[in-house]
Amino acid sequence: QVQLVESGGGAVQSGGSLRLSCAPSEDSNSIYVMGWYRQAPGRQRELVASFTSTGHTNYADSVQGRFTISRDNAKTTLWLEMNSLEPEDTAVYYCRATSRDYVIVYWGKGTQVTVSS
Repeated sequence: QVQLVESGGGAVQSGGSLRLSCAPSEDSNSIYVMGWYRQAPGRQRELVASFTSTGHTNYADSVQGRFTISRDNAKTTLWLEMNSLEPEDTAVYYCRATSRDYVIVYWGKGTQVTVSS
């Protein structure tokens, strides 16, 4: 069973920056890391940014121009550069990966991001 580990969350003031990372807990060539999602208290989990199967990127409108998703060539390590953070970005951020046939989905346990005004 693949375990994804997110890191880089924390507490920052409005306008600050954070860089999230996600990687499998053990070396794995059975997955592709695909995207970042977030869930704020009382809200559903939502897409933040992701890669398509063809390598294109998608961003939520609310983070377009402020966040940048990237991954390594092996597609096993994922990053999210977050700039100009706003209190509305406060949430638990989750990494999502899939099996290399895109059938099985894996989720990390999440990392908390808190932005104060």
